[in-house]
Amino acid sequence: MSVAVVGGGLAGIAAAVALQESGIDVELYEARPRLGGATHSFQRASSGGCPDLTVDNGQHVMLRAFTAYRGLLDRLGTGDGITIQDRFDLRILTPDARPDSKLRRTRLPGPLHLLPALATYSLLDPAERLRAASASLALGKLDPADPELDAVSLGEWLDRHGQNDRARRYLWELFVTAALNCGVDEASLGLSAMVIQKALLGRADAADIGVPAIPLGELHGRAAEKALRGVHLKTKVEQVVSGTRLVVDGFPVDAEAVIVAVPHPAAAALVPPQACPDRERWAGLASSPIVDVHVLYDRPVFDRPFAAVVDSPVQWVFDRTRAAGLGQTHGQYISSVVSAAGQWIDAPVADIREVFLPALAEVMPRTRRAEVAEFFVTRERHATFRQAPGSAALRPSAGTGVPGLFLAGAWTATGWPDTMEGAVRSGLTAAALCRRHLEDRENRENRENLENLEKASGSDSRPGTLDGWRLAGPEQQGRPIGMTHPSRLAGPAPELFRDSRPHPAAPDTGNRNQAPWQKGNDR
Repeated sequence: MSVAVVGGGLAGIAAAVALQESGIDVELYEARPRLGGATHSFQRASSGGCPDLTVDNGQHVMLRAFTAYRGLLDRLGTGDGITIQDRFDLRILTPDARPDSKLRRTRLPGPLHLLPALATYSLLDPAERLRAASASLALGKLDPADPELDAVSLGEWLDRHGQNDRARRYLWELFVTAALNCGVDEASLGLSAMVIQKALLGRADAADIGVPAIPLGELHGRAAEKALRGVHLKTKVEQVVSGTRLVVDGFPVDAEAVIVAVPHPAAAALVPPQACPDRERWAGLASSPIVDVHVLYDRPVFDRPFAAVVDSPVQWVFDRTRAAGLGQTHGQYISSVVSAAGQWIDAPVADIREVFLPALAEVMPRTRRAEVAEFFVTRERHATFRQAPGSAALRPSAGTGVPGLFLAGAWTATGWPDTMEGAVRSGLTAAALCRRHLEDRENRENRENLENLEKASGSDSRPGTLDGWRLAGPEQQGRPIGMTHPSRLAGPAPELFRDSRPHPAAPDTGNRNQAPWQKGNDR
């Protein structure tokens, strides 16, 4: 018997790796021919003598605050596949005669580390900078978990705190639209406060940006296939009957527990009604799209790894040349990411090309002298759930009404937005609850077996012995030999995904006994 994990995205991978590290057998079922979920890569044949491109389905970034996600990469052996800034340093490109601007943190402790950058931020005038600083401090005092904040949009709150259109476009939308995949007028105030507090007002190094240096398929999916022992690809789970039974490709399969780690529409169709009676409400989470515009130029056109863009249909640009497997002799591969991309999700490629190539030329002038060798578009129609007011009330917890059945996914109630970090944390939470459930059930079975043996033998065994036999060790006091699940004989499970690496911009606390969700600064 083993635990069944349904879904091979980051949430399912994290749950499976955590349980396997605990000595628990795991069977992971994924309907697609690969692991990785919404983070994957594919090969695209190139023309004109260029090598084939390895293309990520979408540009994903992480922050140094993503401790659980970084811990997962370390366990998969791909921790070095992310390049993280030494210090948060963001160039903001403008499409007109104004000089580009930047935001760069100082060595000061948080939340003071970004005040000098804001004080000199050239896209805002002095009065706007002062009001933005005041609003930031006020935002830092909010409780993201307060249900009242879930009923209000960030835009409404910004209006009440003196943030004009320029401040919205040149400051707040830079961070919130990228983090929540929606504009400030559609973003939940609670989630927005969480993002700002965690990334910009907390640890000085929390917002340092990391970008994959290798394809996402190598970073997540293929690494997980090597690390996990029980992976079943092209295997469809058709029904979750209970916490101990599911239907896989038409056949019943028994398990000790089940973790459902799939998107909310699929989860609502899988889990039994008694597990989540309100599962039909999950449809209210809906979805929000992301579009990536990919351009291969015949020469170098950009000398930074990434930059944000304002006053343009282009929101962010990334240099993907090296990660895609191209050498500098084959030009430069640029990816432009558009969040909250409802305007573009169904637009023809020709229409997108007509708008985005001139827009890229406005912020990257060297593209005007370059030839476009390749132009294509990738679309994620359901990239995230819609992180709007009211969404927090719709996100279910990991536990369900059926013993042994748990939920995972960035859409569940993690307290985090729909990010890679949120997905991994959800998997860890489900794994921890699953492990506790198995241990509680085992303890009950052991007590019942011990009582039955005592009744049958008429003995009065003392704690720690069975008819005079000493138990295996102090951690198994009260458990009869031979009635402990083999996976528990090695003792307590290791902590789950603690990021053991010290942060360069902050002192090491020395605490090595906490999982990420137990750390006070990672709530």
